[in-house]
Amino acid sequence: MTQPMHASPGDAGFRSVQRRLAGLLGGVGMEMGGAPLEALHVSAAEPPRLRASPVIEGHALRAVRVGDPTPGFGAFLDGTQASRVVGYCDGMPIVFGSVAGVVRVRRNRRHVTWARGPIVQRRLYAPLGFLPNGICDALRDDGVEVVDTSQPDEHGERPGTHPFSLLERAVHFVQADRERVERQLAEEWCARERDALFVDGGIQGSEAVAASHCVVGVVKSHRTLYVEGDALRVVLGLRAGHRSTAFRIAAPRRAPVASWYLRLRDPAGRDPMWGLVRVEAAVPNAGEDLAARADRISRWILAEASPIALPDSRWDKMVYGIRDCEQFLAAVC
Repeated sequence: MTQPMHASPGDAGFRSVQRRLAGLLGGVGMEMGGAPLEALHVSAAEPPRLRASPVIEGHALRAVRVGDPTPGFGAFLDGTQASRVVGYCDGMPIVFGSVAGVVRVRRNRRHVTWARGPIVQRRLYAPLGFLPNGICDALRDDGVEVVDTSQPDEHGERPGTHPFSLLERAVHFVQADRERVERQLAEEWCARERDALFVDGGIQGSEAVAASHCVVGVVKSHRTLYVEGDALRVVLGLRAGHRSTAFRIAAPRRAPVASWYLRLRDPAGRDPMWGLVRVEAAVPNAGEDLAARADRISRWILAEASPIALPDSRWDKMVYGIRDCEQFLAAVC
């Protein structure tokens, strides 16, 4: 796809903040531009791991054919983030971060933005504890909200002054803001709407969303696989149009969900993760037919695998509704 020649609103905001910061620093230590930190893989990746989870559909994990694709989703939710270094003060990085989220609703075979509208936020992320007081005061008075990347973590520990460590922290804070925006949109959808919402990613971050039967989370990354041993072999051997039986995921400070793996496309000749997604949905109520619900949701997801979301490099796992969200967000973030 041809890239637009005009700057995005996020680019304009970045340049504006950069000009003002250059005045504060006398032009010293200014970043001349470059790719977003996310593209440079600044944030430390989660190590690959296996984690066994209790099966809640039957007694052992097995493969199940879900049936023919059937449309069922009425809307799609996705978010985006971009973090760029504005400049350095005494070697300490100051980062400009943009986050945005949107729900796109299907109407007459087209996607339109939900009436609530998108959420777009832009902030500075700076290690205020390591900067001169005058710079801190000027940043706070600049009109852009400032997040302190030198604040203690959940264990009460402050980061060191290594610039790379502070860059990682900035990206982490931007990611947390993006997740908060996505969570807000999903919670508002649950409170106002009844149509099924396809969420790009997990739904465990919100009790209300995780408990809702109108929201489905679809996870494309597999740094953590929630199976071991024979169950792992079942998942990696899934054929197109087949799912695993469901298991329960419960993590500290996160809502429990029912989950299962689903193969969207034929993996023949590809790596074992090709076309593989993990679905998250509400834990079943007492007496509810979980197998029937998992099959129904899986058929909905399979229906979204066409048309193919080209030219996205993740097209084997990407659905067109989420691709549409990403294109919309690229124009506003």
